[in-house]
Amino acid sequence: MECKQQPAQSKVAATDSLMTKLNDFSVVRLTTDLSVLTDKEKQMIPLLIEAAMVMDDIFWLEAYGNKDSLLSKIKTETGRKLALINYGPWERLNNNQPFLREFGPKPLGACFYPPDMTREEFEKLAIAEKTSLYTILRRDENGILKVIPYHEAFKDYITKASLLIQQAASLAEDEGLRKYLKLRAEALLTDDYFASDIAWMEMKNNTIDFVVGPIETYEDQLFGYKAAHEAFVLIKDNEWTKRLSRYISLLPALQKELPVDERYKKELPGSESDLGVYDAVYYAGDCNAGSKTIAINLPNDERVQAAKGSRRLQLKNTMKAKFENILVPIAKEVITESQLKHVTFDAFFSNTMFHETAHGLGMRNTINGKGTVREALKEHYTTMEEGKADILGLYLVTKLNEMGEADVNMIDEYTTFMAGIFRSIRFGASSAHGRANLIRFNYFKEKGAFTIEADGKYAINFDKMKDAMNSLSTLILTIQGDGDYEKAASFIRQYGIMDTDLQNTLKTIEQKDIPVDIVFEQGTEVLGLTAYKSDEAMK
Repeated sequence: MECKQQPAQSKVAATDSLMTKLNDFSVVRLTTDLSVLTDKEKQMIPLLIEAAMVMDDIFWLEAYGNKDSLLSKIKTETGRKLALINYGPWERLNNNQPFLREFGPKPLGACFYPPDMTREEFEKLAIAEKTSLYTILRRDENGILKVIPYHEAFKDYITKASLLIQQAASLAEDEGLRKYLKLRAEALLTDDYFASDIAWMEMKNNTIDFVVGPIETYEDQLFGYKAAHEAFVLIKDNEWTKRLSRYISLLPALQKELPVDERYKKELPGSESDLGVYDAVYYAGDCNAGSKTIAINLPNDERVQAAKGSRRLQLKNTMKAKFENILVPIAKEVITESQLKHVTFDAFFSNTMFHETAHGLGMRNTINGKGTVREALKEHYTTMEEGKADILGLYLVTKLNEMGEADVNMIDEYTTFMAGIFRSIRFGASSAHGRANLIRFNYFKEKGAFTIEADGKYAINFDKMKDAMNSLSTLILTIQGDGDYEKAASFIRQYGIMDTDLQNTLKTIEQKDIPVDIVFEQGTEVLGLTAYKSDEAMK
């Protein structure tokens, strides 16, 4: 299957301009201590990486189309590197603007839908599976829209990945991991992920984790219906994980403490949620495109969340790389000198951890029969959900501190949170995370949560920031619970703008040549592992 895109031409933007764009990324070597792995686990990692690479191939088809066709037309090494980072000719950290001159705007629906399909045509299509997370739409020989399941559209790729995962499962010594991998391999062949999601939730003693499949819907900016393929290969940090285990039992109490009417917090978090800390050793597909994920909150299936809760995986090595290479340099430029000492890695870690925790709180279903929050808010869901997780995460650590359950410095938490807004805004308005941070900046400014001093740096008013945090949490939770599509759209339009003050701040950051994000050197060779020979089924 190939997505029909405008053909790339050999003519590209000026080389120096492309080099400037490439320098927005700091190169990070993705490694960890492999001594915690057994011999069989070391044999599993190359197989999982190979399966992840298949997810990467599928994501190219979803995001752009034929990868090799594009790369062959780009005459500079810099241009090819940018295309690989962005999975196409559009800058993901610059509102999806084309960096190759011969390309127009990126289709909002990427390659999940025909590029000439209108919203009206989609709405009139009387096929229930059209809104499925796991289908694409194409035209038949008569030009009529048809729906194709992922396991058919990407059959050859899926078959290869499934066999690799089955082989890795045969090496797994942990029963829970072995069961999950077997079920996930089957799920890829059927697009039914429920049983494997349940098995993933039930894993407790695994050292290796493998997140794989069509998962997040950020790539579909037309409707937010279609999940894109990705994969993470992860290794657990048991020492850090133990530090977080006590927070799980507090989730029901935290749900009851949400700053919203009782109608919006009747759902209870699943009883088997957990928090874990991992080092990532491989990213592929959606999670590797543009800005790199530093934490994971899954599964997204509301049924699984209701039954089991969710798992929140903090990717410590990636987090440290972003903190040291990006957040600290930004903070030195934007935070007033007297408050700069309060930007700390521990606060950055807890900001991120409670962001993921917040994803599992609030409402999965609307209170008025409009279906799930995701269905009701459509393309606005991801922005509102990321905005909720950001602000509610700060609310949760504040509440835990008040309850005596979190030994944190709240001034550190608030200051680091504010510095983090500038880091994430740079992901651009095409990113749900970037939009969410832009909205929060403007809301904080309106509520007096900070002042801009004569030197252009920001001084935080901690009391007003706390008030703004409370009111914004209430507002977003209410919009989600009501499933109010129009109010969500209006809210995003009102606050999702960039004023002169913010433009000037971002210009200051840009002039200091601070990276916007990171890009990985990764793979079996980087880890110093020998590729495990595939069996006959893989030939």
